[in-house]
Amino acid sequence: MVIEIENKIVSPQKNCDKVINSIDNRSCTKPTKKLWFKGVRSSKFRHVYGEPARREKCYDNIPITKNAHDSQFCAVNAKFIAIVTEVAGGGAFTVIPINCTGRLNFNASRVTGHSGPILDVKWNPFNDNIIASCSDDCTIKLWHIPDEDLSIHLNEWIVELQGHKRRVAYIEWHPTAENILFSAGFDHLVIVWDIEKGEAINVIDCHPDAIHSMSLNRDGSILATTCKDKKLRIIEPRSGIVKAEGACHLGSKASKVVYLGATGKLLTTGFSRFSDRQYSVWDENDLSAPVYTDTIDSSSGIMFPFFDPDTNMVYLAGKGDGNIRYYEVTEEAPYVHFLNQFLSGNPQRGLGVMPKRALNALNCEIFRFYKLHATKGFCEPISMIVPRKSDQFHDDLYPDTASAKPALCAQEWIRGQNAMPVLMSMKTGKQQALNISSIKQRSFSKLNEKPAIDNNKRKFMFLSMETIPDYRPKDLMAEKNQKTTSNQTTKFQQLQQKFSGNDVHNDVTVLREINNVGDNMPEHELRKAYQAQSDEIRKLKKQLVNSEQRIKELEEQIRKLQTKP
Repeated sequence: MVIEIENKIVSPQKNCDKVINSIDNRSCTKPTKKLWFKGVRSSKFRHVYGEPARREKCYDNIPITKNAHDSQFCAVNAKFIAIVTEVAGGGAFTVIPINCTGRLNFNASRVTGHSGPILDVKWNPFNDNIIASCSDDCTIKLWHIPDEDLSIHLNEWIVELQGHKRRVAYIEWHPTAENILFSAGFDHLVIVWDIEKGEAINVIDCHPDAIHSMSLNRDGSILATTCKDKKLRIIEPRSGIVKAEGACHLGSKASKVVYLGATGKLLTTGFSRFSDRQYSVWDENDLSAPVYTDTIDSSSGIMFPFFDPDTNMVYLAGKGDGNIRYYEVTEEAPYVHFLNQFLSGNPQRGLGVMPKRALNALNCEIFRFYKLHATKGFCEPISMIVPRKSDQFHDDLYPDTASAKPALCAQEWIRGQNAMPVLMSMKTGKQQALNISSIKQRSFSKLNEKPAIDNNKRKFMFLSMETIPDYRPKDLMAEKNQKTTSNQTTKFQQLQQKFSGNDVHNDVTVLREINNVGDNMPEHELRKAYQAQSDEIRKLKKQLVNSEQRIKELEEQIRKLQTKP
């Protein structure tokens, strides 16, 4: 066999050699840059889906705040859910036991004590009964929530932190050290607090404009912030030294930042110069440029990132959006891989996140949001679930997670020590014993925990109550009807008695007696004693009225018995 090439008769072997020699070597060079994999990745979280709770497992009739501040207005832990509410003056938030679902009573007790709108609330990660709140009144307050429902409005705080000159926008607890709190205000300051002593450890003044967000790394040794000057900063919080600084997203709206665990990477969300929403991945040691940036969409809502260090998944939820996107974080470029999204037709005003130690491991639940609806007073739990048939514990989904036990005390962290979180097993379900707060300003007695009653059950219990008829003789009811028609036992008559001249005189006399007994007592203690004395007087007056009525009924019975033949 011979082949004719270029008008020459050559053998097949010579032909192959000529063809090989004629190939351009430049077209076969190995690419200098590694190409990113564009196919279908193998991931155990690829089919994660969001499952909203049933209607009876949601929280309804909540007057959610309509404040335009870019915060979540919701905080969740294993015992309670706290939601900032709309009030006419000052600031308030309601605290609901996590199992007390259903329709909330409109007159339910709230935490009231701030003189301005509340902008952020966060639960203490090491004590499920302590919550911090920051407000427009330039203060941060810490509250102790009893295990049972609040019986009255709570307006007595345990610690008040004063140091900001303008409203306080965001607060964050230290992830491993006890009693350490970070706050960022509109005075461009970040203050590190020791709440046990009620004083500031350090004041970080390196921001020329308003601070948009802050995030701590896994051991709490590094603080990352985003600012209105469109820069991302890495700060050492104990000294206030700025370790790195770089230009972040170029859009005019707020940018948010979250540390990606202990990987040394950060993720920021923001807007491009063309107002497109985007996210970027950064190396904490070099902020000159992001290692990866991608465009999300062209919506206008601020995007909030949530990171789960146990599964290496990051969730992006926009304010005013109805969907939640979730990605998987890896160590190779492009570092963030899109998995799927949870779709909903109801926009969200804020999202609370349940700690990992309180999730349902037997249902393969890896994350749980508490979504505040933007158009109605409704809070809806949304569980992110890995679809697996077995109801057994899966070790690959649930590595040891952060427990409720601090790794350091406040003084150890202040002296320069760092420690990773104390871990606990999700399989055994043994949670570390909660440390009752070591705050020395006020001591609390440990209350016996009572099971929370479902609001729906309360309603059905009321509807199922039997109406007891009154079988007394008609002539005995005449006097009662006469008193009712003459407003002798109505609410209006009781209010008249309360605010009548005699009662005012009696109340003033009681107040004078209280003041004589305790001249050195603080004002709130005097008010409490005065209120208790007033309640006692009203009870005695009510007992007196009932006694007089009973005497008249007995006299009427005696008269009838005497008239009988």
